Amino acid sequence: MKAWKAVAVAALALAGCVAQPVQQPEVQPAPSIAPSSGSSSGARASARTFISVINRMEPAVERECVQRRTQPINCDFQFLVDDRSGLEPNAFQTVDAKGRPVIGFTLSLIGEARNADELAFVVGHEASHHILGHIDRKSTAAAMGAVILGGLASAYGGNPDAIESAQQMGAQFGARYYSKDWELEADYLGAIITLNAGFDPEHGAQFFARIPDPGDKILGTHPSSAARMQQVARAVADYRAGRAR
Repeated sequence: MKAWKAVAVAALALAGCVAQPVQQPEVQPAPSIAPSSGSSSGARASARTFISVINRMEPAVERECVQRRTQPINCDFQFLVDDRSGLEPNAFQTVDAKGRPVIGFTLSLIGEARNADELAFVVGHEASHHILGHIDRKSTAAAMGAVILGGLASAYGGNPDAIESAQQMGAQFGARYYSKDWELEADYLGAIITLNAGFDPEHGAQFFARIPDPGDKILGTHPSSAARMQQVARAVADYRAGRAR
């Protein structure tokens, strides 16, 4: 039994680039999740839907990873659920000590999703960050920002504390500078992966309409909800026209 299954089942018990696809997979209507996710029956429905989504998304994610990788990255994804109570709805992508990609979800995010399409799109989006190498690119950008601002502080006679503060600020700026572009890249590829697994990413992207809109701030880490939904629509149109990147 895979780790994500073990954790998800435990939670259930506790909560009582395809340029020209030869044949486009049929998109099936996504089953709705009971709105009363805080109840025992709602929690069970959410867990069952999540497990079903992972079973369909995992092979699509790993296939896309193998087809697109230009470096020897690990494409054996691991899916985990953080079952601690009180955490905000969130999903994240990282790698473990052996370089294996990990996609994590909080229980509240699983409960917040209204249908399988929303969960599938989140999976595709987070997996795309790994496939597109965003963690390494973020680290490089952060290091570059730290060097630049730290060097400027030193050149203008800053003391060690001022230089260290400038380096920290530069790292934060560097990591944020391209983050909105990376989010949109992950939205685009995530939509393609979601389609390949037979889900509807445009329906799934409706999740954005229910969360606070981050706007389009210069140093914001995420683009506006409208921009993200437009990106998903663009990916779907490109996919159906046989020109998906």
